[in-house]
Amino acid sequence: MVDRLANSEANSKRIAVVESCFGAAGQPLAIPGRVLIGEGILTKLCRKKPKLRQFFLFNDILVYGNIVIQKKKYNKQHIIPLESVTIDTAPDNTEYDLRNGWLIKTPTKSFTVFAATATEKSEWMNHIGKCVGDLLQKSGKAPTGEHAAVWVPDSEASICMRCQRAKFTAVNRRHHCRKCGFVVCGPCSEKRHLLPSQSSRPVRVCDFCYDMLTAANGGRPIRQDQFNNSAVSEEDDDDDSSD
Repeated sequence: MVDRLANSEANSKRIAVVESCFGAAGQPLAIPGRVLIGEGILTKLCRKKPKLRQFFLFNDILVYGNIVIQKKKYNKQHIIPLESVTIDTAPDNTEYDLRNGWLIKTPTKSFTVFAATATEKSEWMNHIGKCVGDLLQKSGKAPTGEHAAVWVPDSEASICMRCQRAKFTAVNRRHHCRKCGFVVCGPCSEKRHLLPSQSSRPVRVCDFCYDMLTAANGGRPIRQDQFNNSAVSEEDDDDDSSD
């Protein structure tokens, strides 16, 4: 069915509508063979709190963005190649009373989303799984083995998850280890290490993960002169830290 829709006028119009909703800031989405499978609103568990996001599932990519005007305007477009995606069911979130969730895991970024109903969750997971399976079968590639950690939400940690002593305040800020996703204090995450799947520059990691990574690297640490402190703020480089 996907192959039959690939070059149809109806599919082209649907993709053109999605492109127009993202405006000039969005990337072009229409390419030969691409099909829009479905779309819908999901609740994304962000760093600060859960937020509604508009998702579009294509046969080769997953696209999502912030809702400015429903069905008319979206911004902060994110495009995820489905070949790199792995999905797993997620537990209910009792703090925000969220159910019907699953993990979307990629080497670059991983996060949790929740559907409104169990049926909707099942449909999303089935469609994503089929698209990923079809892509891997056509390419002959193996499923991605490494994924970025899912960040622990700020609200789940009142103290550092590593030292278990430092309390978070307006002055003592929360930070996230890019390797394990834990919420940690500044002193427990002063080091940086290169995680090629996430960034071309060394990124913040906690002391535990730093020691593990350097040991796996033959004990060779990242030198401080291999990155500069004028880089983008560690907390501002996440799409959900400021929205």
